[in-house]
Amino acid sequence: MNLLDYLPGVPDFPKPGILFRDISPLLANPAAFREAVLQLEALTKHFDYTHILGIESRGFIFGSALAHHAHKGLALARKPNKLPLASHRESYGLEYGSDSLELQQSTLPADAKVLILDDVLATGGTIIAASQLLEKAGFEVAGALTFLEIADLHGGDALRQKGIANYAVLIA
Repeated sequence: MNLLDYLPGVPDFPKPGILFRDISPLLANPAAFREAVLQLEALTKHFDYTHILGIESRGFIFGSALAHHAHKGLALARKPNKLPLASHRESYGLEYGSDSLELQQSTLPADAKVLILDDVLATGGTIIAASQLLEKAGFEVAGALTFLEIADLHGGDALRQKGIANYAVLIA
């Protein structure tokens, strides 16, 4: 099954020059969504992890499905001011602006080994911020996993430069 058949591109969204991949058709097709989760799980075999950190918002979808399928815990990296309890925060730049991620301080056990999961690897900024967020909070970063990569933006290079050499991409 070619998963790209279920991921139509939307040009110039949310800004000119960005090709947005709509995951809605993939999620709406049970066979395609299941295949995506199975392929993501196959990529996790070389990671030593106890938990997945899903990045808001599309990382939540794949993160929760994979955590359930792989019998792993799930933590959520949220946008600012969405969490009710004390949180760690990390700011980062995007290819089209800036934002922050927060992790509720009481979410993960002290010995968690965390696999970061996001939908798209673009410039690498979101995953780098998630990695820094986890490290500042005292957790081990097991690596990173993304569903898609926009290779022209060289996010993999940025990850390696920041010391995140252990990452995998399902669709490059």
